[in-house]
Amino acid sequence: MKKIITLLFSFMMVFSLAACGSRQENAQGGGNGQGADAQAGQRKEEGDIAGHEGEGGGTTLVYGSGDYTRINPAMDEHGEINILIFNGLTAHDGENQVVPGLAESWEFDGETNTYTFHMAEGVKWHDGELVTANDVKFTIEAIMDPENGSENAPNYEDVEEITVIDDTTISFRLAAPNVAFLDYMTMAVLPAHLLEGENMQESTFFRAPVGTGPYKLESWDEGQAITLVKNENYFKGVAKIDRVIFKIVPDDNAKTLQMQSGELDLALLSPKDSEGFEGKEGYQVYHMKTSDYRGILFNFRNEYWVKNRDIIPAVCYGIDRQAILDAVVLNHGVAAYGPLQRNIYNNEDVEHYDYNQDKAKEILKAAGCEMGEDGFFYRDGEKLGFTISVGAGDQVRLAIAQAAAQQLKEIGLDVDVEVPAVVDWGKQQAYLIGWGSPFDADDHTYKVFGTDKGANYNGYSNELVDRYLLEARRTDDEQARARAYDKFQEELAKDPAFAFICYIDADYVADDGIKGISPDTVMGHHGVGIFWNMNEWTMDR
Repeated sequence: MKKIITLLFSFMMVFSLAACGSRQENAQGGGNGQGADAQAGQRKEEGDIAGHEGEGGGTTLVYGSGDYTRINPAMDEHGEINILIFNGLTAHDGENQVVPGLAESWEFDGETNTYTFHMAEGVKWHDGELVTANDVKFTIEAIMDPENGSENAPNYEDVEEITVIDDTTISFRLAAPNVAFLDYMTMAVLPAHLLEGENMQESTFFRAPVGTGPYKLESWDEGQAITLVKNENYFKGVAKIDRVIFKIVPDDNAKTLQMQSGELDLALLSPKDSEGFEGKEGYQVYHMKTSDYRGILFNFRNEYWVKNRDIIPAVCYGIDRQAILDAVVLNHGVAAYGPLQRNIYNNEDVEHYDYNQDKAKEILKAAGCEMGEDGFFYRDGEKLGFTISVGAGDQVRLAIAQAAAQQLKEIGLDVDVEVPAVVDWGKQQAYLIGWGSPFDADDHTYKVFGTDKGANYNGYSNELVDRYLLEARRTDDEQARARAYDKFQEELAKDPAFAFICYIDADYVADDGIKGISPDTVMGHHGVGIFWNMNEWTMDR
C-alpha cells in the first residue's frame, strides 16, 4: 500500500508542474506555497483596484472557463454557459426539483399520456422576436431526428405526437409513460426562425446563439473569452450583475494564478489548488457535492472485451478506491460503486467491489488464466492487460487512470494509460469516463446503459438492464420504481459496464464579494449547475 501511495503522490507532483485543463474536468494545477500565499493578497488587491467593469460601467464577473467550440444545448449536454443564454419549458431549482421555466403551468392526462404546457406570454428572444410554442416543437423534433445525432434523443423517444395548440400552448402525447419527462423539458428551447433549414450540428448559429435567458451574447473572441451582457427584457427579472465573461483559461496553473491575482472572480479548481485558498482573505471556497462519478469504461466493441469480459470483476476488485481518493482527490469525494449513489433510488446493498487483491487473482485463475514468470497473467498464451485512454488536458482523470493502472499491475494485469489526440470510441479498449446526474434517476442511466442509446459509448448491452430501466421509466409508483432500480443496479453490478472509482466534489473558488451562490445544491456532471440562479447574484466591489 505504501508503494501505491508513494507512486500516486509522484503523479500528483508531476502534474502540478505540467498541468493543463479541459472543458470536462478542472485539472491539477500549480502548488500554492507560502511565497504564492504572501503575494496573493497584494495581487488580489491590485485586481480589485483595476476592477472588473464593462465598457458601459456596472459589474462584471469573470469566470475561468474551458474552451468552447460551439454552444449547442440540443446536441450537447454539459456546457455551463447554456443555462445563462437559454431557458427550457421547465427548470430546476436549488434542490434540483422541477419548477416553471418558459411554461408557467402544465397538466398531465394519464389516460392519453399527454402533457400540456402553458407558456408565459410576451417572452422575447434576444433579437426581439416573440417566443412561441412552435419554437418548442422545432427544438424537440430536431433532437428526435436521428439525422441530427443528438445524444439527448433517448430522453424523448416516447414522444409520439407534438401539437401546437396556440402560440403559447403545446402538448406532447407519449406512446408510453416517461416519469422523467418534466425533467427533460428543461431542455433549452431554440429559435425556429433562426434555425429552420440549418444543419443542427454545423450551423454558425451555435457560434452566435440567440436565446431567452438572463444573459445574451455580446462577443466571442475565439480561444480568449465569451462575453455575455444581461438581458434587460428577461421575463424572470433582470440580472443584478451586468456582464459575465467566460475567460478561456485552459491551463490550470494559470487559472490558479489568475484567481490569486484577481483576474478571475470564480473558477472550478482541482482539490489541491482549491485548498490553497482556504481561509485566505478575499476568497470563499465552496466544496460542493456532485453526482459526478469517474470510472473505467470497457469498450465492448473492441475484440479484447469480447474475449475477456469475464475478467472485468477482477478489474473491479483490483482498484483501491480509497488510496485514489486520498492521493488524487484529497478526499474531496467518495468511493463509487454505482451510478445512483447521490439519488433517492440508490441501492446500497449491491456488490461494492471493495479492494481485494486476493479475490481479483482468484477470479483470474478461475477463468483459466495463469501467472507468468514476469508477474502478469496469461490466457491462451496472450498476456492479459489493456490500455486506458484519457481525454487530453484532464489531469485529474489522468492521475486517476495512472493510479488505477499501477494497482492493476499489482494483481497481474498489464494495464497502461494513453492520452490520444482524438478519442476513438469505436476502437479504444477502455476510457476513464465521467457521468452522473443530480436529477431524475432516468437521467444518465437509460441513455448511458440502455442498448444502442444515445450516450451508450461503449456498446454495453444487457437485456435485464434494459428491462429494468424501462420499467422504472414507465411507472410513477415510487415503490415500483425503487424495485426496478434496485434490480437494475444489482444486474449492473453482476455485469459491469464500468469499473466505478469515485465521485468528485466540485471545488469552486470565488471572490468573497459574490453573493447568492447556493452552496448546498448538488452539482451535475463536470460540476455543472452553479449558475442555476445567477440572475439573483450580486457582487460587492
